[in-house]
Amino acid sequence: LSGERSADRRVRHESGRLAAQHRPGWPRGHPGPSLTNRYSGPVIEDTLLEAMDKMEKAVEHTRSQFATVRTGRASPALVDRLNIEYYGAQVPLQQLASISVPEARQLLIKPHDRGSLESIEKAIRESDLGVNPNNDGIAIRLSLPQLTEDRRREYVKVAKNMAEDGRIVLRNVRRDARKAMEAEEKSGEVSEDELDRAEKELDKVTTEHVDQIDDALGRKEQELLEV
Repeated sequence: LSGERSADRRVRHESGRLAAQHRPGWPRGHPGPSLTNRYSGPVIEDTLLEAMDKMEKAVEHTRSQFATVRTGRASPALVDRLNIEYYGAQVPLQQLASISVPEARQLLIKPHDRGSLESIEKAIRESDLGVNPNNDGIAIRLSLPQLTEDRRREYVKVAKNMAEDGRIVLRNVRRDARKAMEAEEKSGEVSEDELDRAEKELDKVTTEHVDQIDDALGRKEQELLEV
């Protein structure tokens, strides 16, 4: 059994090193933060790599959330995740229709099944988009009105809340990773010095991902306040 556990750790260690060959957010070919050979065993490396992967996903999720916030321009991201009732199930609009941008402030939604037109129209009316869908029996057109100054600032607050949600996820990932590493130090798997180095690296990685969210928020704010 002990041999099986050792083999399992070697496999996870090798997979972790492979995963580190390219980190999203770093130039292609750049491995990002180097973890290889910095610790006596795979335990800390595995924990750090797992935390980094979760943080990257949190940043990507936050960016995708930003895309759903209206600006002065039309974008399929405004509606593609809108849930539509379709044969008793809630289905994302992007799975039911093609969404295009024929004009700068207009969206064209063409369902694959015309029978879903009414459900799509209903979901749009009940959403917080603030637009009236034009259903011609074949497709739905959405004309996005120019945002008022008050509405722009309201959407900035929405984006800031999304960013804070993303930061909270990052902090929670850091907390869980730190607990896992401290448990390994207490069990004798890693030394106190290794734990100290790993915690500093974890803090650095967390800061880098928080900065990515802050940068994305800054760009979103600029888009929203652009007249």
